Amino acid sequence: MSKAIELIPLGGVGEFGMNCMAMRYGDEMIIVDAGMGFPEEDVYGVDVCVPDFNFLDEYRDDITALILTHGHEDHIGALPYFLKKINVPVYTSHFTAGLAESKLDEHDLLASVLIHRVEPRQTIEIGAFKIEFIRTSHSLIDCFSLAITTPVGVIIHTGDYKVDETPVIGEPIDLRTLRRYGQEGVLALLSDSTNASVPGRTPSERAVIPAFEEIFAEAEGRIFVAAFASSIHRLQIVFDVAQQFDRKVCVIGRSMIKNVEIADRLGYLDVHDNMMVSLGEARQMADEDIAFLVTGSQGEPRAALAQLSTQSYKGMSIEEGDTVILSARIIPGNERAISRLIGDIYKRGGNIIDEKRRLIHVSGHASQEDIRIMTEAVRPKFVVPIHGEYRMLYRHKEFVKNHLDFPEKNILMIENGDVLELDGERASIIAKRDVGRVFIDETGFEEIDR
Repeated sequence: MSKAIELIPLGGVGEFGMNCMAMRYGDEMIIVDAGMGFPEEDVYGVDVCVPDFNFLDEYRDDITALILTHGHEDHIGALPYFLKKINVPVYTSHFTAGLAESKLDEHDLLASVLIHRVEPRQTIEIGAFKIEFIRTSHSLIDCFSLAITTPVGVIIHTGDYKVDETPVIGEPIDLRTLRRYGQEGVLALLSDSTNASVPGRTPSERAVIPAFEEIFAEAEGRIFVAAFASSIHRLQIVFDVAQQFDRKVCVIGRSMIKNVEIADRLGYLDVHDNMMVSLGEARQMADEDIAFLVTGSQGEPRAALAQLSTQSYKGMSIEEGDTVILSARIIPGNERAISRLIGDIYKRGGNIIDEKRRLIHVSGHASQEDIRIMTEAVRPKFVVPIHGEYRMLYRHKEFVKNHLDFPEKNILMIENGDVLELDGERASIIAKRDVGRVFIDETGFEEIDR
């Protein structure tokens, strides 16, 4: 048996989205995350793309588990397509499991998939791999970094993270456990690169509260808040501020309704009795008494906000005097769609507030000083920048080399399909595998030939 571990990214390394990493030791393999991405705008009739899991056919009998770090679509969006091909047990947090089960139910897979819910600091053993789930902070709740102990050393996979010591919901990042691994010795740190070019610390999720309070105090008409449906911290803030200013909240958009229901049922959201109203009830209320949580922050044409802005959503549309808060960043590739959305809202007389005008959005990803804190806590032998376009990976490398005095030869730049071999002392790319993508029409869950 080879005394080395192989890391093979199927997606998310050198691109934005589709995060998926294979880890192989001997004849055993685990997969970390199975995410989707957004295709280029010129791919007609395509909603999303996922990694081409045909690459894994030769390892079918070796794959023992799928580990999910958190519930964002770029980490779990390809879950049904992976499990249709290779049905293995899934290990993840309670909230991520709730999102995963909803997704699998839509694909009629729920009854045939085994999902294990794990707790922070819980350790599981899967063959040659021992995995500890470490609580981390992100724009979503119930997220994990992973400490993966292998026969050749410990690998820390950060997942998506920032060092948020005052999250809205739940406990802060568990730096203590990460430091413990650093003291004991870490072979490699696979680390989020999304904000590697951003100086300083990423603000806490609580940083947006003052701006929301100001907007709610100023608005005389209806308020529409468009956010990522998975940003449960942000949704809690909207509920809290709405209550503070005596507004009820109406949730519209399929994914927003689903995620609020899951988070409320599992006890992550704290929504006071009679705080939520139906669309029918909202229509009967005075404009100054209602706020809407809506999908569509990325300009998706079928989402609630786009329909409100171009025609009507179940008989309702944006009107003169409405305030629309775009509480989300722009995902690369969605700029044109969002620009059209903003134009449509202005045409209808709506007032738009985005992150350029007020602090109504903060990132969930590590900026440079967060990267410093993580790297100094873990003290790895090798740093492997992951999660981001190549320019982000490169800026990650430059930061740890120039500001943390990390040896350049121990910063490993990889891309999708590279086979990175680690034997405990040395690391090198030993092969390049052909890993592609599959285009999906999500209206019918159909794969598209292209």
